[in-house]
Amino acid sequence: MGIHAVNLAEKFDTFFDHWNPRVVGELNGQAVKIAKVKGEFVMHKHDNEDEMFLVLEGLLHIEFEDKVLEIKQGEFTIIPRGVLHRPKAQGEVKLLLFEPISTLNTGNVRNEMTKENLHRI
Repeated sequence: MGIHAVNLAEKFDTFFDHWNPRVVGELNGQAVKIAKVKGEFVMHKHDNEDEMFLVLEGLLHIEFEDKVLEIKQGEFTIIPRGVLHRPKAQGEVKLLLFEPISTLNTGNVRNEMTKENLHRI
């Protein structure tokens, strides 16, 4: 049946790069992704998808056009579709992301930070 527990600490130990999400599960057309982030990402939006960011370790800031949201360890936020945002992390932050499988990490922007065909671990 393939039902098993997923150990996130073990999954995070398998990679060291930043801003390159990995898929650790799928359900109902949604992907459960993990990522390590550090520094500044690109300002972007997702026209058709909402995104959920859960901070597992560290402190994440998300910049919007009119404010900055601080998300602490153990907290999450949902970014509604169509909202411009830029995640930033001074130190390394470990995230769990929940979003449709088709969601491109850079949304409406394509650049060197864009990741397609995410690795499944």
